[in-house]
Amino acid sequence: MNTKSKFLIPILLLSISMHSQTLTSDSQQFTRQDTLRGSITPERAWWDLNYYHLDISVDPKTKTIKGKNTVRYTVLEPHQILQIDLQAPMKLTKAIQDGKELVISKDGNAHFITLKKPQSISGNLEEIELSYEGQPREAVRAPWDGGISWKKDANGNDFIASSCQGLGASVWWPNKDHMYDEVDSMKISVNVPKQLMNISNGRLESIVENDNETTTYHWVVSNPINNYGVNINIGDYVHFSEVYEGEKGPLDMDYYVLRDHLEKAKEQFKDAPKMMKAFEHWFGPYPFYEDSFKLVEVPYLGMEHQSSVTYGNQYKQGYLGRDLSRTGWGLKFDFIIIHESGHEWFANNITYKDAADMWIHEGFTAYSENIFLDYHYGTEAAADYVIGTRRNIQNDKPIIGTYNVNSEGSTDMYYKGANMLHTLRQLVNNDEKWKQLLRGLNKTFYHQTVTTQDIEEYMSTFSGLDLTAFFNQYLRDIRIPVFEYSIRKNKLSYRWSAVVENFEMPLEIEVNGKTQWLYPTAVWQKTKIDASEISIDRDYYIDHNQLN
Repeated sequence: MNTKSKFLIPILLLSISMHSQTLTSDSQQFTRQDTLRGSITPERAWWDLNYYHLDISVDPKTKTIKGKNTVRYTVLEPHQILQIDLQAPMKLTKAIQDGKELVISKDGNAHFITLKKPQSISGNLEEIELSYEGQPREAVRAPWDGGISWKKDANGNDFIASSCQGLGASVWWPNKDHMYDEVDSMKISVNVPKQLMNISNGRLESIVENDNETTTYHWVVSNPINNYGVNINIGDYVHFSEVYEGEKGPLDMDYYVLRDHLEKAKEQFKDAPKMMKAFEHWFGPYPFYEDSFKLVEVPYLGMEHQSSVTYGNQYKQGYLGRDLSRTGWGLKFDFIIIHESGHEWFANNITYKDAADMWIHEGFTAYSENIFLDYHYGTEAAADYVIGTRRNIQNDKPIIGTYNVNSEGSTDMYYKGANMLHTLRQLVNNDEKWKQLLRGLNKTFYHQTVTTQDIEEYMSTFSGLDLTAFFNQYLRDIRIPVFEYSIRKNKLSYRWSAVVENFEMPLEIEVNGKTQWLYPTAVWQKTKIDASEISIDRDYYIDHNQLN
């Protein structure tokens, strides 16, 4: 590691309650609808998604969407009932296979379609056409409380966008709304009033001007994509672009912004190629060269829609002009460009199977802010930033949520997750190896859905460290490890407290200006020391308590 700053003891004592906390779980009560949404039901498990063609018309005047989704799939095992999700007030009006209309039974947002054709041969390719319509839920506070944002720009033009992470893509279109099964490719056809443009994922295949004063935009996605990553963005857009010479060759980088914001965007979006350079260095090649990279202005803050990253940070540095770390380093970049683009590697390339493991998306991507600074401003600047974000951590509940009910864990998945990874970098103690670990994740799990266990096992194997207790501590417990110590008569006594079973994390300290490694456990240990005080490496996300 490069030279790291230190800070001196003493540290404030932790409260008794923090010492008494143990591994906890989400006590929230879940419903049948949570299970239907969050589990791999029998009506989902028997078929594998291959292709979607989402073909819709969007009417800003009535705030309605109408159209169909053609679904192609592979039969994995015999079954005759297929689950499709669509949230009220949207209505699934018809399901057709081989020209025959099918019976649809509804259980809340889950629609169970009884197929007439025998689905009995494993490996068979089948297709079903789903027609739907309605006025989708309007976003209240996008992107957190999502849906469709029906807004106007400063010139009175319609400005419309989708955002549905967590809530589910089924809030505005019918699909197999579970993260475990990504569609292999898709086409998105969106019909809008002729004075507007629609920007969606992938590459623009064609634009068709219709006789009824509308225009249809056809976009093609050639890579696997998660449902919430699919988006529509409708407005009075103008376009500019550049070609980035990346690790896999020329990469098209396209930018769509409101007409009045073109000049501001040309300046602000200079962060995009800087982002690409830093992230390709640390994470490996951009995962979607075939589909290009886009930044698209929207009427909300932003979201990580795959190859169609949305932007609404008001052309300000930091997070709407604020530095989340309060160190000054957070104003060196546009937070939304960096953070949401980081999700192209962690969320869109590597995707969690269950919402309980959302930390895989948010922890690594919050850490990507640190990595961006590391590349452009150095390791100490990056450390300042990620350590500064610790004040945002609440330690209110475990980072990992409850499985099979579409339940996310604590919002600490962002900056506790980032500081956990920053701590792990110290344990690896080799920046080149750390870089290869991050790149190896993106290569090994390229375009895959994963579990926390997959990530834990890979990182343990690659690093050569047993990280079982480490991940249990930071992901499944709300306590922060406490390094307890005392110095008496040239002897340093030390141990870990407030830790899970078998927690043994090495720690760097500084004694008389020299770095020294300790290997504390939950049992008191002693070592000789020729000093009355020590410095503890600030890069470790821990607390400390010097005893009298």
